[in-house]
Amino acid sequence: MEIVFENIDDKVVFSVIGRLDTSNYEIASEKINEKIDGGALMMVADLSKMDYISSSGLRVFLSVLKKLKAAGGNIALCGIQPKIKEVFEISGFNSLFIITDTKEEALSKL
Repeated sequence: MEIVFENIDDKVVFSVIGRLDTSNYEIASEKINEKIDGGALMMVADLSKMDYISSSGLRVFLSVLKKLKAAGGNIALCGIQPKIKEVFEISGFNSLFIITDTKEEALSKL
């Protein structure tokens, strides 16, 4: 798993590449939370290159959502692969997040 960050205007976009699971969710959580602790309030997660997510990975997104909302921010998810989208739907997480097809759409929804 790799996470790549970029700043677009006042928003932080990060791409998750590979698998987000029990072997690396703590690293992902630390990297994303560093950005929030550094002042990021609006984030977009580009999941177009993520090919697997476990329940530990779902918890990363849930904790990020809660932390951002508590600070007055939000997160949008984009580019979710069909099998990952199914995991979000089965878990009910699709109703918690802004989910769009493209990064541009996600940026415009925040």
